[in-house]
Amino acid sequence: MTLPADTSQPLQAACHCGGVRFTVLLTDGLNTARRCNCSYCRMRGAVAVSANLADITVTAGKELLTRYQFNTGQAQHFFCSRCGIYTFHQRRSVPTQYGVNLACIEGVSPFDLAEVAVLEGASHPKDRGGQSLVAGWLRYEANPDNL
Repeated sequence: MTLPADTSQPLQAACHCGGVRFTVLLTDGLNTARRCNCSYCRMRGAVAVSANLADITVTAGKELLTRYQFNTGQAQHFFCSRCGIYTFHQRRSVPTQYGVNLACIEGVSPFDLAEVAVLEGASHPKDRGGQSLVAGWLRYEANPDNL
């Protein structure tokens, strides 16, 4: 896969089964790619990128979206009720933004990124009155024997 040449324009995105389709305009291209180590994100394992709330438009399958909330209930995680894929979530840390599942964006894979920051979400920034901290990094290197 190749990364989109122009992320300053809305990108097409969908869940695995294609039932939920949406367009998204990223706030800073792929520069916001990150994971989180909170209890939910550890299990979900997705790489998220940022978009403002007004910059996501669900174009198909809105009725298939299911919402999950936990702990404080402030973050709203949306996923397809048919295939189960996490599509995006309204953030607790920045409620004016969505975190968008990078893997849902057409032509992009988390494995296109050599390194992804993992944010400290196990102790949420809002709970400790501070900014987001980097807990570590995930790195991916393709096996040259399989190329």
